[in-house]
Amino acid sequence: MSVVAEFGAKRPTDPLLEIYLERRPNLVRFFAARVGSPAVAEDLAQELYVKLATRDPAVTAENPVALIYRIATNVMLDRARGEARSVARDGAWRLVAHDTLGGDDVAADAPADEAVASRQRLRQLVDAVAELPPQMQRAFRLHKLEGKSHADTASAMGISVKSVEKHISAALKALTVKLGR
Repeated sequence: MSVVAEFGAKRPTDPLLEIYLERRPNLVRFFAARVGSPAVAEDLAQELYVKLATRDPAVTAENPVALIYRIATNVMLDRARGEARSVARDGAWRLVAHDTLGGDDVAADAPADEAVASRQRLRQLVDAVAELPPQMQRAFRLHKLEGKSHADTASAMGISVKSVEKHISAALKALTVKLGR
């Protein structure tokens, strides 16, 4: 992009902008040498121009070239920090939202046919549990579905631990026969 296309036909009267325009090719090389990409170097040169053009014009420096290069370094560091934050944020999200296998992303969701089959098996299990006798059903639900120990299940039901064990064993046998597994 030419200087005229970038800044219009009028040249700026700001001394820092004039120095920027004179040294723009050097600034682009300065950026390119540090970031390793001519395209990113051009972007950084644009950002530098915006910083210089939007600063308070009353602010001057004894060494304007040094000031421009200092601002250029800050622009480059700001971009690097932003990219580092972006990479960290994306990496954290990827750990939470993606499963990996051998370093490759894999879909965490089961295929649609497997999901339907799983829901059908779950529905069959729920229906089979509902057909169990009430005490057996309650013991099974408390122990297997709510995760209570045999002792806690016995206490909740007001029966002995041995009775809970018998109810759960009978429930598992009945469900195995009913569901064919």
